[in-house]
Amino acid sequence: MSELAAAVAATPRAAGPYATAVTVAVAHGDREEVHCHGRLGLAPTSPPCTPDTVFELGSVSKTFTALLLADMAVRGELALDDPVENRLPPDWHPAHVRSTEPIRLLHLATHTSGLPRLPPGLLASAAPAWSSNPYAAYGDEQLRDGLARTTVRARPGSRFGYSNYGVALLGRALAETAAMPYERLLAERICRPLGLRSTGCAPDAPGRATGYRRGREVPPWLIPGLPGAGAVRAGGADLIRYLRFHLNGEEGELGAAVRDVQRLRLRLPRSTDRIGLVWMHRRSGGRDLYFHSGGTRGFTAFVGFSPDGSAAVAALANTGPALNGRFVQAGYEVLRAASRAG
Repeated sequence: MSELAAAVAATPRAAGPYATAVTVAVAHGDREEVHCHGRLGLAPTSPPCTPDTVFELGSVSKTFTALLLADMAVRGELALDDPVENRLPPDWHPAHVRSTEPIRLLHLATHTSGLPRLPPGLLASAAPAWSSNPYAAYGDEQLRDGLARTTVRARPGSRFGYSNYGVALLGRALAETAAMPYERLLAERICRPLGLRSTGCAPDAPGRATGYRRGREVPPWLIPGLPGAGAVRAGGADLIRYLRFHLNGEEGELGAAVRDVQRLRLRLPRSTDRIGLVWMHRRSGGRDLYFHSGGTRGFTAFVGFSPDGSAAVAALANTGPALNGRFVQAGYEVLRAASRAG
């Protein structure tokens, strides 16, 4: 068995005992494979997992938000160095920034905004549904009110600090600039041009897998106030198409945008890893690897691609992230193997 085949075979086992559906989609060179395992739920009558089975992506959603940002910059609708306040409704602004440097869109896309990981008030509203659907009660109004109570302590652009809040705010700024909801912006600017059929934000998408947390079924993830940070859903076939687009250097506006998300902006602290627009980057085996992971209460996802290795990988499971991160690591190992096999 080849290194790549062994890595692919190990990935469903890494999902642990609670996953009933696992998809591993791989592209390397001219070859493309979507491996599907199990069924959409625990019931023996549940439909089988297919390449179009929809999984919640969690923070992998941020890569779509980054591509939207780059696309809107290429179109001239905004600039990466625009202050975020200029792209939000007039009454949306942080309570206090201890710096003369404003928070810019680029800061949000590189996790250097100085914003905390989560917005003020979210944990309080999340507590009653922490184990199932913690963000469901946190909507657009709560995000606006939380921003007015936010103190930005680090000078924007000076320090890396991963922030769901920051990318959620970026998604809201993009939607405001385009004068349409984030979900529609995603559909019109990315899904339709790329021919993505299963990708979107609808929690009741047809063909969706049931999510499980420690063996218990959880309801579809709702994240009304932060869709740009975690609301996207997709199947394996769509994701490999999306990732292959990042490999091919296509022409046109979206092609220029996909190249821009890969431009490395800074090195992460105490690491040799770097970051583009949202995408994490690492050199491994002489190859450039771009990757991101995500999770919701009932799903775990990993995506990655290697331009010089002509490889792309999406690994999806219908169970919440494990503390040991085994499934995400397994997806990363598939990416490493595919980059060497491409």
